[in-house]
Amino acid sequence: MSESKPQVSRRDFLKKMASGSAVAATATAAPGMAISAARPKRYAMVIDTRRCIGCQACSVACKTENDVPLGETRSWVEYIEKGEFPNVRRSFLPRLCNQCEKPQCVAVCPTGATYKRQEDGIVVVDSDVCIGCKYCIQACPYGMRYINPKTGTADKCDFCLHRVQNGIVPSCVNTCQGRARIFGDLNDPDSEVSKLIATNATTVLRPEMGTEPMVYYIDADHADQRDAAKQGIYIRIETNRRQKERV
Repeated sequence: MSESKPQVSRRDFLKKMASGSAVAATATAAPGMAISAARPKRYAMVIDTRRCIGCQACSVACKTENDVPLGETRSWVEYIEKGEFPNVRRSFLPRLCNQCEKPQCVAVCPTGATYKRQEDGIVVVDSDVCIGCKYCIQACPYGMRYINPKTGTADKCDFCLHRVQNGIVPSCVNTCQGRARIFGDLNDPDSEVSKLIATNATTVLRPEMGTEPMVYYIDADHADQRDAAKQGIYIRIETNRRQKERV
């Protein structure tokens, strides 16, 4: 007795193929959908200097929150006095790591200890990998880094990552009484930082360096003492940190 094989018509064959293709398409589409749903954040900060009163509460909060060693600073506020009496002006410029889109500190790190987090763009330092070579300190055009004397490794502001990971804004933002500092996800068009940048003229520190800072300023005075001297304009900048010269 010969064994009969099941007969499959051309129509059934094509239907099975179509069904299989659909399954395959579903299988390949799912990861893409998951990636789309979990779009990476891009944290940024907007500093509205019109609201800053130079109280240094942010500087104190930063030191307390991050146990910053004496003599070092992660965040500070510069005082800027400009002009001749009676045409004088005093303004304030809060400073912190710019969490650059193209961070030079990452490019020069020989061990990979400094890196930009893919999930939110925050630039961090892994103290277990850092060898304290200071290349990053030399590379940062904003003078934001220092060697932590307790660990012997590079240190800097990381937007209070331990707070952000738990859904809490950085300490400096939380303590700012004037709401001069606003923190949020730049990839979210409905976030406050996105709306502020979309509706205000903003600036960044030293744009000519090409690092694309993620700290934006509204109505900031970026006047430099050397440029002002050339123009015959009186200006005095008090950095309120160990480094008396602005970087």
